[in-house]
Amino acid sequence: MRAIVGLWRWRHNPLRRGTDLAEAWVALAALILIVVAGPVVGIVAGSLSRDALYRSVDEQRSHRHRITATVVKKVAQPPLDTDPETATARDAHTRVMATWTAPDGSAHRDRVVAALESPHRGDTFRLWTDDHGNAVGRPLDRATAATHAVLAGFGASVALTGLVEGGRRVIVWRMVRRRYARWDRAWDIAGPDWGRTGTGS
Repeated sequence: MRAIVGLWRWRHNPLRRGTDLAEAWVALAALILIVVAGPVVGIVAGSLSRDALYRSVDEQRSHRHRITATVVKKVAQPPLDTDPETATARDAHTRVMATWTAPDGSAHRDRVVAALESPHRGDTFRLWTDDHGNAVGRPLDRATAATHAVLAGFGASVALTGLVEGGRRVIVWRMVRRRYARWDRAWDIAGPDWGRTGTGS
């Protein structure tokens, strides 16, 4: 709004310098880019991210399976991380040796993390595996994918806004530097005695 008011105010002002008008035009262009291009870039980036993440969700759902595993024995836990900044959710789970049957019918036995507080031999728990029975993480769901897509779009919009504002500041800074350089040259031409001109001294 300040750019539009500035352009209108300087339109016919006799004290207007070319640089004043140029600065107002640069500010107006930046404002239009932020207001118009920012949301467009955010929407496009969010849509592209959403499509890619939804494809990943569909692929993970088709290749990850939730099966039932059986505890063979409890495995010694690694020492708990006492630093809350670096501690992970796995610290609250239990490591066990377990057996399970893969979706392709093959038998597996490996160390995995189970959501059991006090596991005993023969206890069962749910485990995610790939097509070949290897333990994998839980597949991404659509709600999480949509959240990531929204954040990606918002981030792209904010990044464009920062880029436009940074560009505007650089352009204005260069204009001000040129203006000061012209003033310095005009000052040098006027000379050190400019204040006594015409006084007869």
